[in-house]
Amino acid sequence: MAPMTRCRADDRHAPTNINALYYAQRAGAGMIITEGTAPDCMGQGYLRMPGIYTPEQVAGWRAVTAAVHEQGAAIFQQLMHVGRVSHPYFLDGRAPVAPSAIAVTDGQVHTAAGPQSFVTPRALQTDEVAEVIATYGRATRLAADAEFDGVELHATSGYLPARFLLPTINQRTQRFWPLTWIRSGLSWFVGL
Repeated sequence: MAPMTRCRADDRHAPTNINALYYAQRAGAGMIITEGTAPDCMGQGYLRMPGIYTPEQVAGWRAVTAAVHEQGAAIFQQLMHVGRVSHPYFLDGRAPVAPSAIAVTDGQVHTAAGPQSFVTPRALQTDEVAEVIATYGRATRLAADAEFDGVELHATSGYLPARFLLPTINQRTQRFWPLTWIRSGLSWFVGL
């Protein structure tokens, strides 16, 4: 089953019993990829978007994986950092991050206070890029702790990893300039 955004986590971005029921009901697919899940708090960008960076979130996901495994299916965690598609509303007032300080120009972000205009993100410093990459490693380890069968890195649809590949959004001139990346597929699976 392909990932589909459900946004049914609690207000601390932890999966609940409704998430476990939802995924268990779809176990007949044989293999499930979860909805996009933030690898850290700066990756949040939707109401009730789940995360996998706190013990409470890991416990919630462990209930989900147990329910799916009980039905005989495999389940992969999709890791998704929304980057500049976020809003300070989701980030405790902080600006979203991106390769360069270039705002999204189309659409709006939906918050509990209603639609909001996108803001200009803060360009990540070079050393911060390594820190963001490390959050994916930590999230992968936490996915293993939650007994996922693997992870998928969501690197399309305008989210943070994909923005590093586009020279119109990534105007860096050093190490993380777009042409230094290998452009071979934008979605990778890793078995745990």
